Amino acid sequence: MTFSIVARQGSAHGIDVASKFLAVGAVVPAARLGVGAVATQSFARVAYLEELLGRLAGGQPVATALDEAVALDEGRETRQIGVVGVDGAATFTGGECNDWAGGVAADEGDTAFAIQGNILVGPQVVQAMEQAWRDSAGRPFAQRLLAALVAGDDAGGDSRGRQSAALYAVEPDAGYDDCGVLADLRVDDHTDPVGELGRLLGEWEMFFGKPEGVEPLTGQLGDEVRERLARLGFEGDDVATSLADWAGHANYESRLSDDGIDARVLTALRDATA
Repeated sequence: MTFSIVARQGSAHGIDVASKFLAVGAVVPAARLGVGAVATQSFARVAYLEELLGRLAGGQPVATALDEAVALDEGRETRQIGVVGVDGAATFTGGECNDWAGGVAADEGDTAFAIQGNILVGPQVVQAMEQAWRDSAGRPFAQRLLAALVAGDDAGGDSRGRQSAALYAVEPDAGYDDCGVLADLRVDDHTDPVGELGRLLGEWEMFFGKPEGVEPLTGQLGDEVRERLARLGFEGDDVATSLADWAGHANYESRLSDDGIDARVLTALRDATA
């Protein structure tokens, strides 16, 4: 009833999932900083989430953790699970999962993934997701997860239709207040859940994302911004600090009254870049 990708990129771990099932994000995904990520689906056993993360945190290899957990589950033939840890990736599909059901997993050093699905239109869903993951190399982690899910959806996804989707990812120092949550998004009931998830990810990244590789303003625009800031009394390190604050706070307007960028700087930047 579900298709998902569980993946690692560097120190980030996460899951992207979609299904013809209400609020799939309440059941399938879990991830823990510095440990790994898990998806449980097809007659999902929610206890797998903490159980597998606990095994990984205790030092068990991914394949061993999955094998031992599955062996203890009397309902294992109806289950489907994807697991990725700091080292390793594995997927399991029980023999009684509804067709089409299957998955693929790979650990490629700095990245790893487990892709799986059941009640799909066919194996092309998993194949499209794997190709999209590989083709998106070099992009931010959450965007790669979304690209894989979009590809699976475009390939037909869940054979029963569409209803919900979710994305959950963790990375050290990511997210609001550096809490480590890179993305935590759910679309619980929607006619186009994967498309809506993409819209929400764009909003999330605008408000909580951190710019990568920000370069100093140069050329005519840079000169004009510096001139306007200088007229306001901001020079040297003050200018650099003000620009850095502005670039790092997508929600800067709500912070002007406390520790955010000076309102005069914001006005100068808006005037120069309008």
